[in-house]
Amino acid sequence: MDNFVFDNATKIYFGKDQIKKLPGLLTPFGKNVLLVYGGGSIKRTGLYETIQTLLSDFNIIECEGVEPNPHHTTVQRGADLCKQHHIDVILAVGGGSVIDAAKVMGAGAHYDGPIWDLVVDASKIQDVTPLVTVLTLSGTGSEMNRGSVITNTQLNIKKGTGGQNSLPFASIIDPTYMMTLPANQTAAGAIDAFSHAIENYFKADNDTFMQDAISESVMKAVIKYAPIALKEPTNYQARANLAWASTLALNGLTGVGKPGPWAVHAIEHELSAYYDLTHGLGLGILIPVWLGFILEDEMMPIFVRYGVNVWGIDSSKDDSTIAYESIDRTIEFFKSLNAPLTLREVNIDSTHFEVMAKSAVALGRLTQHLFPLDENDVMMILNQCL
Repeated sequence: MDNFVFDNATKIYFGKDQIKKLPGLLTPFGKNVLLVYGGGSIKRTGLYETIQTLLSDFNIIECEGVEPNPHHTTVQRGADLCKQHHIDVILAVGGGSVIDAAKVMGAGAHYDGPIWDLVVDASKIQDVTPLVTVLTLSGTGSEMNRGSVITNTQLNIKKGTGGQNSLPFASIIDPTYMMTLPANQTAAGAIDAFSHAIENYFKADNDTFMQDAISESVMKAVIKYAPIALKEPTNYQARANLAWASTLALNGLTGVGKPGPWAVHAIEHELSAYYDLTHGLGLGILIPVWLGFILEDEMMPIFVRYGVNVWGIDSSKDDSTIAYESIDRTIEFFKSLNAPLTLREVNIDSTHFEVMAKSAVALGRLTQHLFPLDENDVMMILNQCL
């Protein structure tokens, strides 16, 4: 296990009716609040009205319309609103995209240049407007980490960023807010959470027993509760376990002491940058193909642990059988969520594969992965996903 520093001070308010804590969470920062949200689902569910009532004593400025893959122009708009209205605290209500956007808006409020500078060079993120979040879609884990992923639609680049001060001050996670999610969003969020665990799991094989055990538990929770949430959308325990698993998957616990970049996310960011594909669904298409591609002798111990500990495959079987069966189980699970399994199902062809592969390797540092990938490797993975 490598040396690491773990620092996560986000306060989590988990469970029913925790929204009542909102005024008390915002008050220490001031009265000027930037309310950031997406396409308006919070108005249909009544959450918007609840927040307006709770915050009747605050001065609320709204920044709506954050895209599923947040555009840098939208983030710039939010940063400009922060400056114009002297915003004291940002309230992000939504899923990971809304929270990602809000983090960079808060950084942009204290930066004089274009917002994209902060994505290209995260070291430029210094002061950040405080952020409180209300989660309505589990999956990204953005409610308890410093990261953001922003898309530049002019350059067809989707890139991660984040500063030391980008961590949310507090996040409210009420599983009841996720009961009205469409099935495809529930599936995409579940796959997203699963992907965070599996990407850390297949990084360095350097005796990180605790980190890997947490990743295994996250994946097992998603496997158990995602089908229940799809079948019974209002099942509180299913929603609660999915939400908490998603948070733990990317709050730092599963990745500390395990160096190296993520491969699947780097490739999927290219798909989303060009086609505005739902992130979780893109990951679900890529993960099984990537697993098959990296199935080599040096990776076999990780595959065996994955098959035995996550999927419950008989450990007495030979290693190769366990490895291939674990990939088959992964495919069947994603299929059971009615997630697409090929790029053609989401209307993506090979037109941009060459430039995508080049960008993924460069931005994602894929040559530094435990199983290094070059441009030809990424091309092969993308073509196998068709």
